[in-house]
Order: sequence, then structure tokens, then C-alpha cells
Amino acid sequence: MAELLQMKGTVEHIVYSNPSNGYHVIELMAEQDVVTVVGDLGEVNEGEEVLVTGKFITHPTFGFQFQAQSCIVQMPETSRGILRYLSCGVLPHIGPATAKKIVARFGEDSFSVIANHPEKLTDIKGISGQKAKEISQEFHRRQGLREAILFLGQIGISAAKAMTIYRHFGPATVDAISQNPYLLCGAPAYLKFSEVDVIAQQKDLQPEGHLRMWAAFEYVLRYNLNNGHTCLPAHQLCDKAAGLVGQTEEEMQHQLENALEEKYLFEKEYNQKRYIFLEDLYRCEKNIAQTLVQMLERPVKETGQWSRNIDVLEKSQGIQYAQLQRQAIETALKNRVMVLTGGPGTGKTTIVNAILHLFEQQMDRVALAAPTGRAAKRLSELTGKEAKTIHRLLEVDFSKGGEIVQFIHNERNPLRADVVIVDEMSMVDVKLFESLLSALRPSARLILVGDADQLPSVGPGNVLGELLRCEKIPSVRLTEIFRQAAQSLIVSNAHRIVEGEMPLQGGKTDDFFFMESGGADCQQLVCDLVATRLPRSYQFDPVRDIQVLCPSRKGLLGTETMNELLQALLNPSQSGKRELKRGNRIWRQGDKVMQICNDYDIQYEKDDGENGAGAYNGDIGYIEQVDPSEPALLVRFDDRKVLYCAEQMEELELAYAVTIHKSQGCEFPAVVIPVAETPQRLQYRNLLYTGVTRARKLCVLPGRKRTVATMVQNSRHQLRYSCLSKMLEECL
Repeated sequence: MAELLQMKGTVEHIVYSNPSNGYHVIELMAEQDVVTVVGDLGEVNEGEEVLVTGKFITHPTFGFQFQAQSCIVQMPETSRGILRYLSCGVLPHIGPATAKKIVARFGEDSFSVIANHPEKLTDIKGISGQKAKEISQEFHRRQGLREAILFLGQIGISAAKAMTIYRHFGPATVDAISQNPYLLCGAPAYLKFSEVDVIAQQKDLQPEGHLRMWAAFEYVLRYNLNNGHTCLPAHQLCDKAAGLVGQTEEEMQHQLENALEEKYLFEKEYNQKRYIFLEDLYRCEKNIAQTLVQMLERPVKETGQWSRNIDVLEKSQGIQYAQLQRQAIETALKNRVMVLTGGPGTGKTTIVNAILHLFEQQMDRVALAAPTGRAAKRLSELTGKEAKTIHRLLEVDFSKGGEIVQFIHNERNPLRADVVIVDEMSMVDVKLFESLLSALRPSARLILVGDADQLPSVGPGNVLGELLRCEKIPSVRLTEIFRQAAQSLIVSNAHRIVEGEMPLQGGKTDDFFFMESGGADCQQLVCDLVATRLPRSYQFDPVRDIQVLCPSRKGLLGTETMNELLQALLNPSQSGKRELKRGNRIWRQGDKVMQICNDYDIQYEKDDGENGAGAYNGDIGYIEQVDPSEPALLVRFDDRKVLYCAEQMEELELAYAVTIHKSQGCEFPAVVIPVAETPQRLQYRNLLYTGVTRARKLCVLPGRKRTVATMVQNSRHQLRYSCLSKMLEECL
């Protein structure tokens, strides 16, 4: 590994800067030579003296440059340096002319005056008292940020992360973390508790004893958000936290009482059990419950025409609704909130179209939404109306910045919609649902559609399940499978799985069949099915029509291994096809990829020339261009093209095979689900059911019958601790 070098110089010119993460390309005057320096430098400005640590590299396109791993900003001390700094416009209300006047008046004391005696700046013509205050405030902000970057850099935190931390804690960042390093366990750093323990010991930062124990509570609760829990039982929280800090459970119970008394944590008690929340999740579930209750209590104007309107719709459409379908339509018309559930083939789409038609008939403005881009596109196709992702409906507010996404539409700027219909509600977590509810007009109606037997959301909570548990929320569950759908073995087997029965094996003429296989043989069978057998027999495109859905990421039949094998088969390396390697991954022109996290800032361009921002967890696209020299990837997601630079490639994964969890909200012409070598913790019913219901035309299960039998028999839904249904019942 090349030895790290240090270089000191003056920033001559900023070629490129990204204010959100501190990445810069600068020209540095170092010992009479101008050197190009790149890296996460934090916040630097022309005229500043910096000390950078890193190494020289030769970039394929931009040539010889210094790649910085750290940067320490040193403020200029001479009058000439101060003039250069102030003349660059880094402080408000100071341009070159005003900078000359300040330096002429105060000389080398200019910075001291700005920081400590801003009132003296009013001696300069054109600087009022208010302007002097704003100049001083910005100077202090910049000084605080530099101190934070330097301090946090010494404990191994990058400049980009340090900028995020500084935006959260402000000018008191260094003092706050020095007094309590365990703040780094929470927002926005989210470091592991063990990492912060090491930092505290190395830097001899020993906060008051209770702060370490309270941070352990927060870490355990925050960690379990990834498991879908919005809260934890008190005894379980104390047990886990005690293991982190080496204390007895009794001592942690005592500390928990103190944390609750100080409003550091929050609790709800039901049936003599105590559930402990972080403040943001407690507020989330409480706000959801209160908003829904307010909507339910607001009366709907009685027209007396609902039944007749449904009769007219039946005649105009040439159909007759089944009893439960008619009940679902009437429930939607008579209430401000309604939940519609049902499995495949039960007519949910028919009901949504009927509800949509009847509301539009009475001149209501209806908005259609779904959690993912694919789900929204499918909803558009089924209704013939525009549907948006919930994020696009609410519009992300990019001006706010920060780690927590905020929306333009909220309680102060509600949506201009009388009715909002949300599909695939099983995928919606509590935070997104709270944001949606806050953006509704008081008079709006909300129709929530989903399949209660599918997997719950990736994010915390189980909104659909909790709403259905509260019997006071109007809901209708469709159960009848209609004749046309009943002819599909995909549909009938999906319902058999839900009912705890083994799926029928099927054959070549059916749209569902099982193939006994295991181990390496099953791995080879999956590859043969995708690359050769299904395309030959059904004319499916192996990349765009067939999707492998794996229960897990790891193992012989996990997504990581299967993606390597399928990439080599379906999109092999060849002359003229550009590719680049990043770590253990190879990105190749033509590869099928998936966005694996929400990125609200990444820019896209649509085919019609419209520009926008945002790529969302679960979006599937194809690499159109590869530029190894930048490095960069151009990815097409339906009608949008997104350019990924080196740092953003971590947001992508190959998608020839994806986990069943990641496939939620999507449908594919054909799916192949390997059910051999499946980890025991993933052998449960609604995981298999969710995978099978992703298939539109064909579903193939290569694997072990005993694994399928175990999954079918295991009816446990993923346990998720939540108090939403209880809060609803308490409010109603």
C-alpha cells in the first residue's frame, strides 16, 4: 500500500464541489506548483490554506492528481491572505471592494473583529448592523464546521459524514460529542454501539454513566427498526441493552424508568405489557391513529344514491358485482377511510376501477399512488389513469437537505385531491404513511388496497396488518376467486398456500409447476431454465421477462451467487461491450440492475426531455452505457435515464436474481423461485406466497418438496412489535 503524503498549499481555484457531501476538485498552489486535488475535503474556499493527506494517482482521463483522504483548513494569517479569502465571496455582503475596506481598516485583526466584535464592521460604508450580524453568523458557522470536520476526522469519521453530523448538531457539535460521544449511536451518524465504545475509550471521553446506558437503549431500538419493530417490550429492551453495557438487567430497568421520566424514551402499556419507543416512532404511530380517527369521525354527506349509482355502473359496464364486491364499493362510498384486501383473482382491480369511476362521476379529484415505481406503473395500466409513487405524489422537498426526507405536500400544503387510492399497502411503513396522512385535506377520503397475506414493509411497522386488526376501521376482505382467475394454477396455488395446503405440482401445459432438485443440481437447473428452457418453450426474453426470486441473499441459491452465474450466462464479457470493475462487482453494458435504497437527489432525464430527481428502492433498470474512465454508468429505468458516478454505484445491485422481499410491488411475466437450501428462518408461508404472486404468466419452483411443505405449514407471520392498532382502539 502506497505511503500517505502530506501537502500544504493555498486553494487557487475550485473546479468542482458538491455541497451535500463535501467532495471537491481543487487546484492547490503548493510550493510554486499547481496541483489538482480531489476527495472529500469538507468545506473549502478559494484563498484558504489547507493541509491535505493522501497519495498521488494517475486518472485515466484527468491524469496526474492528488487523491486526498483528509483535509485540514488553516485560515490565512497575513493581511494579503485575509484579503484574498474575503474577496472570494465566502461571507455574505462582502465582495472584493468591501473586503479591501475591511482589511485596510482592521488588517490582520479582521477575522477577530468579524468573529468577536461584528458591530465594528458598521464603520465600513455599506455594512449595516443587520449585515454585520449575518456576516459574523456565517463566519462562526464555517469555523464550527471546520472544527467539527477536524475533530470527527480524528476519530475516523469522513468529511462527508462530519458535514451531515454538523448540520444536525450545529455549532455545538464538538462540545456535544466531547461531552457525550454516544450521541454518535443516534441520528444522523448511526454508528454501532461497539464502535462508539472504542472511540470513547481511545479519546478518554467518559460521559456520565447514565448517558452510555441510555444510548444502549436507543441503539437497540434503532437497530430493531431494521427488523420492522416500531417498539420493543420493556423486558426485552433491558435484556439486550444490559448485554451491550455489561450491567445487570435490574440496573437497566432502573435506568429505563429515568429515561422515560426525562422523555428520552416513550412507552405505551396494554394488557399489562409495556412497550418502549423512540420519540420519532412513538409520534409516528400516535399521529397516524389520531389522524385516522379524525377522518372517520368526519361525516360523509348522505346522498341516498349510492346503490342506484352502482346499479347504473353495472349496466353501463355490462357486469354484475358479487355480493362482497358490491359491499366493498358501498363501504368506500360511505366512509372517509376504507381498507380493501384480497388475494390474486378476487377482483380488487375491478373494485378499484368501480370506485374510481363513481368518485370521478361526482367530480371528485382522485389521486392514485403506490409505494414503488413498478407498482405505480402497474396501477396505471390496470386503471388507465396516471398513478404516482407516494414519494412523487407528496414531492420530496430537496431544499431542506438533511438525512430525513421531507415533502412539499404536508399539513400546511395539502394535496389537491378529494380521494386518494393507495395500492400495495402491505409495503407502506409507518413513516411514509404518516407523511401521506399529514398531506391529506381534512375532507379527503382514503382508500387503502393491499394483500394482507404478503410480506410486510421493509421499513418499520406493519400498517396494513395493524389497520385490519382494529375492527373499527371499515374494511372488506375479498375471498371469492372468479372463474377466469380460477383457471390459473398460479392463482389457485397461491390460495392453497395461504390456506396451509401444498400447491399442486402442475405440468408443462400449466402456468405453475414444481421440479424436484437440490444443491448444485438445483443451481444448474435454475440457470438452464432462465437461459435456455423457458425462452425456448415460451418465447420469454431471458433478461426482461424472467425474474429469479430467491428467499435469501447468501448460499448456493442466494442472489449473490445466482447473479454472478446468470450475468456470465446472459450477458457475458465480449469484445466491444464495455465494463468496469468496482470491488468484487463487474458492471457490464446490458446488465439488469436494481436500485437498493431511496436516493432523492440523484438526477434523471426522461425521454421527453423533462429533468427531475429521485431513484427509489426496488426500481429495476438496464445499463445502457459504461464509462470505465470516469467511472460512470448510465442506467435506464423505463422512460428515465440516470447517470451513476463512482460513489453512487453502491446504490445498485445486479438484478438477474433478487430477493422475494425486494420483489414486493412488482409483477413479472415469469418467475423462478429456488426452494432448496433455504435457511430455516426464511421457511415461512407468506414469503413463499409473496414470491408466487409476483408471477403473471408462469411460476416455476425448482427445489425440495419438503422445503415447500415446511414453508406452507409455517403460518407465522414475521413478528413485528407495534402499538398502532391499540392506539386506534384507544382513540375510537
